[in-house]
Amino acid sequence: MSEASAPDSQPLLRLRGVKAYYGNIIALKGVDLDITEGEIVALIGANGAGKSTLMMTICGDPRAREGRILFADRDITDLPTHEIAALRIAQSPEGRRIFPRMTVLENLQMGATVAGLTHFSQDLERVFALFPRLRQRLPQRGGTLSGGEQQMLAIARALMARPRLLLLDEPSLGLAPVLVKQIFRAIHELNRVEKLTVFLVEQNAFHALTLAHRGYVLVNGLITLTGTGRDLLRHPSVQAAYLEGGAR
Repeated sequence: MSEASAPDSQPLLRLRGVKAYYGNIIALKGVDLDITEGEIVALIGANGAGKSTLMMTICGDPRAREGRILFADRDITDLPTHEIAALRIAQSPEGRRIFPRMTVLENLQMGATVAGLTHFSQDLERVFALFPRLRQRLPQRGGTLSGGEQQMLAIARALMARPRLLLLDEPSLGLAPVLVKQIFRAIHELNRVEKLTVFLVEQNAFHALTLAHRGYVLVNGLITLTGTGRDLLRHPSVQAAYLEGGAR
């Protein structure tokens, strides 16, 4: 799996000077970030850097207190979360957050509510092609799935919304290496075949930057470095902070 050439067009998502707070604590300190349609962009950083906060702020919770967020040239900074989702921005959040008492099928139906059920059967086959195990687990409750299966379900649920932008928060967290490879292979195929735009927050910097067209490094709520995935993999500060001794 190799890095592709990044698309060349106007940004689909733009963040300018975005600041976000938890109470009086500033979590994002003025973030500028661009994601072009058809590319994979990775955001890496240490625990507590603000990665998940940045992804949640795009979805409106927490709300950006300063700065602007634009999606397809529309200002979405102050939109409610459900209206942001209706614009076809779908998220697979950190910790999966599937509905544990619902079956796999019911979880997927919940994901499809944004896009409607017109293409439901077709979309089911699409996610089964990526994650065949979900077909076998269709009548099973989400809470009884393994960790890897729950992560597959969380991504599949987001895909059922037919997103224009897919937000993935720590998709490899807590998974065995073989499942990590399967998840990242699925992301690569979605982008390669469907040209799906993906924003990936990930602690496994090697996997993320190998997959991504471009990447950003977030340190204490600030973007400190940006470049192609390949260039960041070679950058001395990235190697020292995120790659030395890391799993590959």
